[in-house]
Amino acid sequence: MATKAQRNLSIFYTRRHFTVAGAKVAGTRSPASSKIGNLLVVASITKALTAPGGTRNLEKYNDSIAVSENLVLQILRRNNLDAATKLDFFKWCSLRPNFKHSIETYSQMFRSICYYNSHNHREDIFVLLNSMKHDGVSLNSATFKLLLDSFTRAGNFNSALELLEFMESDLENSNNNCLSPDVYNSVLIALVQKNQVSLALSIFLKLLETNDGNGNSIGISDAVACNVLLVGLKRANMRDEFKQVFDKLRGKKNIFPLDRWGYNICIHAFGCWGDLSSCLSLFKEMKERGSWFSPDLCTYNSLIHVLCLLGKVKDALVVWEELKGSSGLEPDVYTYRIVIQGCSKAYLINDAIKVFSEMQYNGIRPDTIIYNSLLDGLLKARKLKDACNLFQKMIEDDGVRASCWTYNILIDGLFKNGRALAACTLFCDLKKKSNNFVDGVTYSIVILHLCQEGRLDEALKLVEEMEARGFTVDLVTITSLLIAIYREGHWDYTERLVKHVRENNLVPIILRWKDSMEATMKAPQSREKDFTPIFPSNGNFGDILSLEDLTDPETDTALGVEDERDPWSSSPYMDLLASKASSQSHATRAFSLTGGKRVDTKGADSFDIDMVNTFLSIFLAKGKLSMACKLFEIFTDMGADPVSYTYNSMMGSFVKKGYFDQAWGVLEKMDKKVCPADVATYNVIIQGLGKMGRADLAGAVLDKLMKQGGYLDIVMYNTLINVLGKTGRIEEVNKLFQQMKDSGINPDVVTYNTLIEVHAKAGQLKQAYKFLRMMLEAGCAPNHVTDTTLDFLEKEIEKLRYQKASIKRPNVDNSL
Repeated sequence: MATKAQRNLSIFYTRRHFTVAGAKVAGTRSPASSKIGNLLVVASITKALTAPGGTRNLEKYNDSIAVSENLVLQILRRNNLDAATKLDFFKWCSLRPNFKHSIETYSQMFRSICYYNSHNHREDIFVLLNSMKHDGVSLNSATFKLLLDSFTRAGNFNSALELLEFMESDLENSNNNCLSPDVYNSVLIALVQKNQVSLALSIFLKLLETNDGNGNSIGISDAVACNVLLVGLKRANMRDEFKQVFDKLRGKKNIFPLDRWGYNICIHAFGCWGDLSSCLSLFKEMKERGSWFSPDLCTYNSLIHVLCLLGKVKDALVVWEELKGSSGLEPDVYTYRIVIQGCSKAYLINDAIKVFSEMQYNGIRPDTIIYNSLLDGLLKARKLKDACNLFQKMIEDDGVRASCWTYNILIDGLFKNGRALAACTLFCDLKKKSNNFVDGVTYSIVILHLCQEGRLDEALKLVEEMEARGFTVDLVTITSLLIAIYREGHWDYTERLVKHVRENNLVPIILRWKDSMEATMKAPQSREKDFTPIFPSNGNFGDILSLEDLTDPETDTALGVEDERDPWSSSPYMDLLASKASSQSHATRAFSLTGGKRVDTKGADSFDIDMVNTFLSIFLAKGKLSMACKLFEIFTDMGADPVSYTYNSMMGSFVKKGYFDQAWGVLEKMDKKVCPADVATYNVIIQGLGKMGRADLAGAVLDKLMKQGGYLDIVMYNTLINVLGKTGRIEEVNKLFQQMKDSGINPDVVTYNTLIEVHAKAGQLKQAYKFLRMMLEAGCAPNHVTDTTLDFLEKEIEKLRYQKASIKRPNVDNSL
């Protein structure tokens, strides 16, 4: 225990220091004694604040303590005091006569609050801000940034916005200069990371509108903040807002010019939204701005991705070769992934395999996504054996783990390649292993196949099992079931479907939607409207090459323009594409690499055009074209925007019934809506030309499709072979068949049936038998159509034998 003398000495030193600190004692002090005295005062005040009573313990020293800025700062910097205690002391000092807090003491107090938790002291912060305004103290940029960062980190975005508005009003009422733009950078980044993109955008636009008093905009000095904002807008699919920010940044180059990363972000975003011209123009601008902005590997990856996405895979392959050759850059795993995915989707299977082999030769290990893309391409190209070998290599040789999506691709591919038993066996084996190998998509694939075969009982049992295992029965699955139910006429099955999907409100919503739709269709309409065509046409189907979407020079590949490449450039082909793009006034997306989907979204919130497409499929499958037209008219009047699948379905039905004028009207409306054509669109066009007997135009349409960067899938090849073969153009049929094999697509049973039929009808019986042998050697199982075709072929052969065997005897003159 301390003696009485020691306690008296402590009190003496404390009181002496209070007196010294308050300039009560005359004379001089040594620096050492002054320092010791300050420490003792700070320690005594700290002890008094932590004791019960807090600031009330300091009242007995009112006459002894002379509050100074240095003393307050030392107390506020003490780590053993919490924010509430410091705040009480700060307010106690504010009440001392002849003392006003400075910007330093306010800043330290704000720092102490933010260090602990600004969210719990929100009211205290704004009280202090008002106190600052009353004291005539202006908040500096560093402290303002500290407060904004603290609010955004805590997720208190409303307080951050309120703070921003407080500062803006304070600046308007004072003659002070605007805050430094640096204070907003971290705020914008934090807001985007918290998915508060709209709030970040509003702050960004306010900054561009605010000036510093001299008419100059504040702007954003940090490129990272702008890039993060652009990425956030892209992820949120806010196209108009993205374009608004992009235009403002380019219009204020003295404030913030795009850096290389910003260019790459914009190229990727505009490419995903179909604006190829803007992407190529930005690439050209990057090269013109010098080495600091020159395109890097990320730029090339984005451009190759854009070209593949827009169906210009052949252009992408040229750029790919250019990247490896003259750019001075080396492709990475993402480059290979993009090229392989693009080639696989465009049925350029041989090119995809070539790039895959080159990737492995260069020591880059393919991942699951690359294997999935190549597997999907091989199965769609009817290369089932190659796909199985690749899957075995993936698992056993390379040790790449198959994902649930890998098995979905395999099961779907087996079904489409006529191996339904193998697909069902694989599905059953995967179910026994674990839920990790199957998901809702797996069930949806199998259910779709069962529905196509009319096995509704088994499909409904799978739906019940699907729900029991915890998978969501989505709109895609229910759409397949509804189409099968209505096609087969089993109306009672809808009640069973509702019972199976007990935990989901999807089916009841669909049924209510159906009842409402049918009531609307039964409602009387004006007689005047009944005589108004919903697809008015200006021309006929034979004028197909004059359609703007098919002849727009902008959609032609760069190989069709005058080649003026710079031999000294590191990217001559890209320069050629960019020059061509800059000569166009606008960009149109005339061809989509991804085919239109009947149902694109999932969930109970997508009952606009998705459900229209569902019931269109039902009516068209049952041949009720007039009902489908009425449904289309009702929902377009309600504001639903048709998609590629909608137009393709309507146009295909008109072509099948021979209504070519209406089909032409659908194409014209599709063009006016700037709805991208896909392979299904061209399939319908070729079918229509074949029915009209205009096989000559089919070749021209094919050439136009290839110039646009389009591709031919197996359905398109089969359609063209049928159309050309029925008009006797056998030589073109054989060239097309060879082209099909050269591109890496294996013929299916439809291809062989068509080839046998057209050659037999053309009298080329040997060629017909040759294709029959090829079909059997390829392991392609015949179907009932093959039997019918072979019956016709056998009759033609018998007819030929009879003609050869019948020898006409010469007339003998019996009169002699």
